[in-house]
Amino acid sequence: QVQLVESGGGLVQAGGSLKLSCVASGRTFSSYAMGWFRQAPGKEHEFVSCISRGGGNTYYADSAKGRFTISRDNAKNTVYLQMNSLKPEDTAVYFCAATSTGVPGVGRFAYDYWGQGTQVTVSS
Repeated sequence: QVQLVESGGGLVQAGGSLKLSCVASGRTFSSYAMGWFRQAPGKEHEFVSCISRGGGNTYYADSAKGRFTISRDNAKNTVYLQMNSLKPEDTAVYFCAATSTGVPGVGRFAYDYWGQGTQVTVSS
């Protein structure tokens, strides 16, 4: 069982930056691949980025490439999402998720555990 708690969301102007954090409970964090998803009002969950167990492999949605960076610190049981050059269309609730398969993926149903989400609002 893994519990995930996100933080770092907020209100930022277009072009600004935010760094999201997701802290996991438990001693087996390094056995989980991790992902970030987001959900804008009235829309489905959208894949943003994911990272392998050791952090050596990362994947990004086209909308995130070149602007967002995912990373993890297994010693701190934490995964991060650095978001730069934010746009109003990035406004959403951002969720981190963990998959016990250990394989990072883009589909939300591959993930077993989810955080409660953190709101990111980008003003124009």
